[in-house]
Amino acid sequence: MKVSRIRLENWKNFKHLDLQFHRRAFFVGPNASGKSNLLDVLRFLRDLAGPQGGFQTAVAARGGVGQLRCFHARQSPTIAIDVSIDLDDGGEWRYRLEFGQDTQRIPIVKREQVWRGDHSLFERPDDADRADPNRLTQTYLEQVNANKEFREIAEFFAQIRYLHLVPQLVRDPERSRSRAEDPFGTDFLERIAATPRKTQTSRLRRINAALRLAVPQLGEVNLERDSRGVPHLRGRSEHWRPSAGWQSEEHFSDGTLRLLGLLWALLDGTAPLLLEEPELSLHAAIVRQVPSMMARAGGKSRRQVFVSTHSFELLSDPTIAPEEVVLLAPSDQGTTASLAADHREIKALLEGGLTMAEAVLPMTEPAAASQLAIQLGG
Repeated sequence: MKVSRIRLENWKNFKHLDLQFHRRAFFVGPNASGKSNLLDVLRFLRDLAGPQGGFQTAVAARGGVGQLRCFHARQSPTIAIDVSIDLDDGGEWRYRLEFGQDTQRIPIVKREQVWRGDHSLFERPDDADRADPNRLTQTYLEQVNANKEFREIAEFFAQIRYLHLVPQLVRDPERSRSRAEDPFGTDFLERIAATPRKTQTSRLRRINAALRLAVPQLGEVNLERDSRGVPHLRGRSEHWRPSAGWQSEEHFSDGTLRLLGLLWALLDGTAPLLLEEPELSLHAAIVRQVPSMMARAGGKSRRQVFVSTHSFELLSDPTIAPEEVVLLAPSDQGTTASLAADHREIKALLEGGLTMAEAVLPMTEPAAASQLAIQLGG
């Protein structure tokens, strides 16, 4: 299964958006253009369908409907998310949710609908909703007694993973309250430890093979629990001093921990993976390999990956197709989004021998960026 199309109305930066996706998508644009907010649409659906989530929880976690609604949505107060999901057998699901808030600022479902192919399974509000409006504080997607016919969608959304690992939280999770499936890494080591032993060993073997190339002085990484039962990564340092021995994650560099998190995330699961600026803390030579790692790590599952990035090196990968790059451009009517494949100028530059980075990134630069240093000088 993969997300094949997303249509948005009044979601954060986006007054209107309609994009089609392949197995990889690279979101490119200036700061504050909406790259993270576009990823957050899929995180929102994950939170909506997850066992610890639900409609009210997902909206509250983002500050309420007022924080989600596009500032440019003057005429329509309704937020709409419309997602199409392709199946390997050629079939398609489509899920649409429209919502707003009542006079007490409680989030309310304005419309919810599911299609299997061209067949509509249901549409809300229905007679039961009109008889009991409190039902509209929940979606059918999150209710196991209501989503039987389309539970496949709920399970797909619930398995979406987001990663923006913060090395400091991996080294010292007590800095922040640990949360299950925390994208910032407070439970990263616990997640590795909770993986079935055979799977864990297989993944760490593949990760070690990659680390030997990226971090030559780190000979091997494994996971062990200390006397209190707390899991720790241990790496054997191949140092010039024979006694250098084993080190824990406390001694790993930010780049090593970020790379470990990225490699583990790529191997962990088959549902869509959302990556926020995976180039952070990594050497340019490693960043150039990230798109290829995405393709190879997915293997037979052909896992879908969505990436936000500013990286010249990452976008220089020759395997990236113009259909995979989404350009975000802020305007006085909200951010617009388009595929690089839809820009004749970009296609001409690529045909002329430029890399994707050379063709795309100049189009996303802030017009006055060169004036920043001058302004600091007074």
